[in-house]
Amino acid sequence: MDSTRFQEFKKTVKLTFELSKSDLKTRFVGSVLGITWGFLHPLITILIFWFVFQVGFKSMPVDDFPFILWLMCAMIPWFFFSDSLNGATNSIIENSYLVKKVNFKIGILPLIKIVSSLYIHIFFIAFLFFMFYIYGYSFNIYNLQFLYYLFATIILATGLSYLTASLVVFLKDIGQLVNMLLQFCFWMTPIFWSLDILPEKYLFLIKLNPIYYITDGYRSAFIYNQWFWERPLLTIYFWVVTIFIFIIGYIVYKKLRLHFADVL
Repeated sequence: MDSTRFQEFKKTVKLTFELSKSDLKTRFVGSVLGITWGFLHPLITILIFWFVFQVGFKSMPVDDFPFILWLMCAMIPWFFFSDSLNGATNSIIENSYLVKKVNFKIGILPLIKIVSSLYIHIFFIAFLFFMFYIYGYSFNIYNLQFLYYLFATIILATGLSYLTASLVVFLKDIGQLVNMLLQFCFWMTPIFWSLDILPEKYLFLIKLNPIYYITDGYRSAFIYNQWFWERPLLTIYFWVVTIFIFIIGYIVYKKLRLHFADVL
C-alpha cells in the first residue's frame, strides 16, 4: 500500500469513527435520556428475561453457573449483531443525501452503523466482566477470546449488511424481512434456553446457524474455558459460511451502487 492510499485509508477510518459517534447521538435525539436509552434498553431486556426465567420459572443454574451470567454471555453478542444488522440495513436509504455526493464513499455507511453499535457493545462487555466479578469469578486468559468472537461477529454483520443495505434500496420489503429473520433467529438460537433440551438428531440444525457459533463462543470464553480451535469443524464451517456471505454481499453492493443515486 503506497503512502497516498494509506493516507486515504486513514481518512476513511477517521471519518467512519466520527460519523459513528454522530450516529449514536442522533439516534436518540429529542428524548430526555438521550444516548442513555442505547444502554438501558438492552439492560432492561436482560433483566426481564432473567426475572421471567429465574424468578418466574425458577430456572436452575446452567452447568453450575448462575443463570443470569449464562444468559448475559449470549444476549450481549446477540444485541450487538441484531442492532448492527438492523441499523446497517437502512443505512443507505437513511443517508440518501450522502449517496448523491460524488466524492463520498458509500461503502462506509453500513460500517458506521456497526461501529455505532460497537460502542454500546463495549460497555456491555465491561458490564459482563463486572457481573462475573460480583459473582466471585476472577479474570482468566480464556476471557480474552471475546475479541476473536467480536471480530467474527463484525465480519458476519458486515457481509450481511452490504447485501441487505444494497437490496433494500430497490426492495423496501427487505427491511421487514430482516426484522422477521432476526426474530426467528433469536428464538431458534439457544440464548435463553439450553441446547441440552433438544434431541441429539436436531442439534446439527441449530449449529447451522452462524449466530450459534458466536453466542456459544462467548460462553466458551467466559464460562466453559474452551478455545475456539478446540471446535475445529464448527470453526471451519462458520468461516466458510461467513466469508461466502461477505463475498456475495460485497459483489451485490459493487453491482448495485452505481444505481443507488438514481433510485434514491
